[in-house]
Parts: sequence; structure tokens; C-alpha cells
Amino acid sequence: MKIYINGKYYDKENAKVSVFDHGFLYGDGVFEGIRSYNRRVFKLNEHIDRLFESAQSIMLKVPLSKEQMTKAVLETIKANKLDNSYVRLIVSRGEGDLGLDPRKCYKGPSVIIIADKIALYPDKLYREGLSIVTVPTVRNLPEALNPQIKSLNYLNNILAKIEAANAGCDEAIMLDSLGYVAECTGDNIFVVKNGHLYTPPQCMGTLRGITRDSILEIARKNKISAHEHVITRHEVYISDECFLTGTAAEIIPVVKVDGRVIGTGKPGKMTFSLMGKFKELTKTSGIKY
Repeated sequence: MKIYINGKYYDKENAKVSVFDHGFLYGDGVFEGIRSYNRRVFKLNEHIDRLFESAQSIMLKVPLSKEQMTKAVLETIKANKLDNSYVRLIVSRGEGDLGLDPRKCYKGPSVIIIADKIALYPDKLYREGLSIVTVPTVRNLPEALNPQIKSLNYLNNILAKIEAANAGCDEAIMLDSLGYVAECTGDNIFVVKNGHLYTPPQCMGTLRGITRDSILEIARKNKISAHEHVITRHEVYISDECFLTGTAAEIIPVVKVDGRVIGTGKPGKMTFSLMGKFKELTKTSGIKY
């Protein structure tokens, strides 16, 4: 494995950053998870744009242009000889001292690119569906750490993941401060009711998911009625179908929430249809390398 760090490639065992890096010390940085399929990087421009938006929000100057960052991602995948890959793109504040002050990160931001493979869930769960649970940990307040910022500080999500694991589930629903459904620990959530598709709006403490947006785009093209609408747990419980979306997860069905069986207890027709259409989209779009 060849890992990109600040313009150079290192073997996995030699890929290191300083213990004084603010990304390590404080989670001070931003990241993206990106996928490639059949030597095409899916939605790379959208991921790069979101990375720069996150960096702008935390006043982190990305040391590469968008064009340079795009080139670095493509070259890292090629260096690892991967036809299908999962890429973790990281920009940290860089090396500083033990204080909080980011102005003391004197060497400037660090850029790290890892190209590998990922299987977030076993194949069986894509066929049979997940059982998930609502957890006590709520999503970050937008006024505190805005969920639109895809930062290296993922403790909020990790605490919810721990609570899901303690409940014997692979994934957790996180509510916002008002008690509405926000998202899961690493995925956006959709429900289907009477042929209509619903997902929480991004203003409700959710990340603007790129896979989420792809599903909404697919729905529009296929004349599926899709709504960005506030959702309560009640709406999830009584839904006909439920599924999660994310770059790593792609699209995965949900068949039980908080002990309530969703629909028939099996992945629904619309879910499987959207899974198929998303798979076709990944085959035909993206930047070649």
C-alpha cells in the first residue's frame, strides 16, 4: 500500500504524522470518504467541493487547489493499482504545540490520501436488512459543531456507535436536539410510505450526503415522489420501507427499528430498485483513471 502524505508516497508501515499534529491532538481537520468503481471515481468533484467547504468553515487553508487535489487522489489510486477502491482524503491543521491555538501550527496543513478497500457491512445484510436502534446521544447542534462540517472530530458519532453496539445493533439512529430524526452514525436515512420517499432535510443536523443526493437525483429522474421533510421516530416505525445511504455503506436496507418490524420485515421493492439504479449509475459515471 502506498499512502500519500504531503506530496510523497510512503509504505503503510512508514506512513506517519507527528504526535503534535492538531488532527491527532484535537480532531482539528476535515476529511472525505470517496469510492471508485471500475476505474472511475464516483462524484469526485462533489467530494472535493465538500472538503473545501468544510475547510472554509473551520478557517483551514487547504494547501492544494481543487485541481491539484483531484490529481493527487487519482494518482494515489493508480499507485495502489486498484480498480475498485475506498479513498480516505484528510486535511489536518498540521503540526503545532500542545495548546489549542491553530496559529501555532507553523508548518501548515497536512494532506493525507489513503486508497484501500472497505466492506462496511457483510453481503448478507444487503440482502436481508439491518436492525437498528435509536440511541441517547443526539447529533451535534449546528450552533456548536455544525454537522455539515465533515471534521476529524467524530466523537459524537462514535459514542452513538458504541451505544448501538451495546444494544446489539450495527447502526444507530441519532436524533437532533428537538427530537427529530437526524441521521445515523455514518449514513443518511430514508423512509418510504405509500410510494413516497422521505429523508430529513440537511438543515436538521444532517450532513449533506453525496450518496443521499444521488438517490434524490435518481428518484427525480424516475418520477418517484421524493421529499426532504422532518421525520419523527413514529414516521420511521410506520414506514413501508427504510434504508440508509453513505459512500462506504452505499445503500443498505433496514428491516427493524427499536424492535419494530418495518413493513413486511424484508427489504422493500423501492429499496431494491434504488439499489440497482445506484449500482448502474456508479458503472457509467465518474472520473476515469
